[in-house]
Amino acid sequence: MHHLFRLPYGLGRAIRNLTLALLVGGSALPATADQVIAALGDSLTAGYGLPDGEGLAPQLQAWLAAQGREVTVVNAGVSGDTTAGGLSRLDWTLAPEVKALIVALGGNDMLRGLPPEASRANLEAILKGAKAKGIPVLLVAMQAPANLGPDYQKAFDAIYPELAAEYQVLFNPGFYAPLLGNPPDPAKLGPFLQADGLHPTAEGVTKIVEGLGPDVLKLLDQIQ
Repeated sequence: MHHLFRLPYGLGRAIRNLTLALLVGGSALPATADQVIAALGDSLTAGYGLPDGEGLAPQLQAWLAAQGREVTVVNAGVSGDTTAGGLSRLDWTLAPEVKALIVALGGNDMLRGLPPEASRANLEAILKGAKAKGIPVLLVAMQAPANLGPDYQKAFDAIYPELAAEYQVLFNPGFYAPLLGNPPDPAKLGPFLQADGLHPTAEGVTKIVEGLGPDVLKLLDQIQ
């Protein structure tokens, strides 16, 4: 998942809120929105390679609107980010307007072969940070490929369901799961991926959102 620029951290509240507005489409957070959620992730969340309006955040927001939910989905995805990068951006991401968090990180950790225990520690810290602020979380799993070896695959894949159970947060079994079918078949991914073979097309994102959407509705119902 390719590296792009990283957003500055530690900004004042006014600048942070302005940046949040820019992330959701260049305008202030709509006054009509009942709830604001942030999607903390990497290029898969950021909408790498897609036209404006076709990434995860805008498509998810449109899907929720079709379900009668007036929700602002903040795109807090940074291409190339690891779980460590996501953790470093957590406080900035959880602006006062944000009432729920989707966490979709770990793909770059896995692609770099970073130790699963480090990824687990970072994701656990994210969950702890959100819990400390009373923010409900939907944790979206990533899966390691078999070519990293069975031990790595087993350790990495176990991170997400185990942390979700330990911290009692909502769990989605896999970002790409809606593209793989049931039973899962990696051959089905091809038509929904860009030329790099990693990032979903706009049509792929649409299917991902359809699979993720019901869990996001549950997340919204947990907002206090």
